[in-house]
Amino acid sequence: MPQDNEWLIQQTADYVRQQLAMAEAGHDWWHIQRVWNNVKLILQREPADGLTCELAALLHDIADSKFHGGDEALGPRIAGKFLRSLHVSEDIVQHVQAIIANMSYKASLGHVAFHSKELEIVQDADRLDAMGAIGIARAFHYGGFKNRELYNPEIAPNIDQDKETYKNSTAPTINHFYEKLLLLKEKMNTTIAKHIAKERHAFMEQYLAQFYKEWEGR
Repeated sequence: MPQDNEWLIQQTADYVRQQLAMAEAGHDWWHIQRVWNNVKLILQREPADGLTCELAALLHDIADSKFHGGDEALGPRIAGKFLRSLHVSEDIVQHVQAIIANMSYKASLGHVAFHSKELEIVQDADRLDAMGAIGIARAFHYGGFKNRELYNPEIAPNIDQDKETYKNSTAPTINHFYEKLLLLKEKMNTTIAKHIAKERHAFMEQYLAQFYKEWEGR
C-alpha cells in the first residue's frame, strides 16, 4: 500500500479514536479496531479497494444514528467532511459515505439501492463483531445502557420486523439474538466471513442453551 494511503488511514484512525473516546462500549474505538482488523483479514482473501474498505471500517460508527436521535445522514456527512479535509479523492469519499449509509443491519431491512464489493467486506467485518463472545457482550452492554430486561419469557421475539419496528424496539436483550444475531450467519457475503460466522453462531447457540438452563433452575 502506498505511503500516502497509509498516512490517510492512520490520520483517520487517530481522528476516530479521539471522537469515540466517550462512546458506549459496544460502539467505541475498540469496536472500530476489531471491525478494522476483520476488514484487513477479509481483504487477504477478497480482491477489493483496500483504502475504501479501511476508511469505511474506521468511520462507519463515527455518528451511529441510534445515539444521535435517529439521524441516519449525520454519520456519512461527518465522514465526508473529515475525508475531504484530508483531500481524499471525491470518488472514494462518496463510496465511503455510501457504504456507511447502507451497511447496517437495519438498513438491510429497508430498500438498499447501493451495492459494491467494498460494502460487502465492511458489512461482513461489522457483522462478525456482532456475533460470538464479543457479540454477546456487546448485546448485553447495550441492553444495560438502554435499561432493558435481560429476558422476559412473556415477550416473544419479533422475527419479521421492518426497519422502523427494528429501530424502535425496546425488547429484552435475549430477543435480540433471534431478531438479529442468530440471523447474521446466513447474511454473510464473503467466503471467509461465512467460515468465521459458523463458529461464532454455534457459540451463541451454546450460550442460549446454558442461559435457559440457568433461568429455569435446571
